[in-house]
Amino acid sequence: MDPNRVRSRALTGAAVAVAGLAFASSAWAHAEISPPVAKAKTTELFTLTVPTEKEGLTTTKVELTPPSGFGIDSFVPAPGWKRDVQSAGSGEETLIQNVTWSGGKVPTEEDAVFQFLANPDSSKTYEFKVRQKYSDGSVVDWRGPASSDTPAPTIEAKSSLGGGDSSTLAIIALVVGGIGVVLAGISLLARGSRPLA
Repeated sequence: MDPNRVRSRALTGAAVAVAGLAFASSAWAHAEISPPVAKAKTTELFTLTVPTEKEGLTTTKVELTPPSGFGIDSFVPAPGWKRDVQSAGSGEETLIQNVTWSGGKVPTEEDAVFQFLANPDSSKTYEFKVRQKYSDGSVVDWRGPASSDTPAPTIEAKSSLGGGDSSTLAIIALVVGGIGVVLAGISLLARGSRPLA
């Protein structure tokens, strides 16, 4: 594998991880795929987040159907979940048509989270179909228009991200993290320098 591609994936992963920590406390109202804006023809780490909204139930299955032109390369393991992939073709020409995660148990007000490396092949808006099954057998289809209660997740692929490539985003995320560490250190030093009563 090309060393530059591996480095790009690692940096992108670091940026996503830091961003995930920053926004871990926010609750998702809908099924989402992030980042919402990506660079076309570039392999990137994407995250599917599906909320368990029904009181007293758990999410037990999530099915994702990617749109045409959105090529999934590989998956990040999701502990507690079994993954079933339907694809066409073989080798470099393999096209993933559908993926189902099952066997998990995500309770109310928590999110089922799945990650994968993928490559949008052109500059346009991609719309995904997500099907969520609950422990009581009920199903939520996240396939509606943006104005509906169950909108389909979308991402926008662009030819350029205004100069902010994966490496730049990773560096920004690391700098923000570093600032947090420095501020924490200053706070600890300030506490240590206070006179005892």
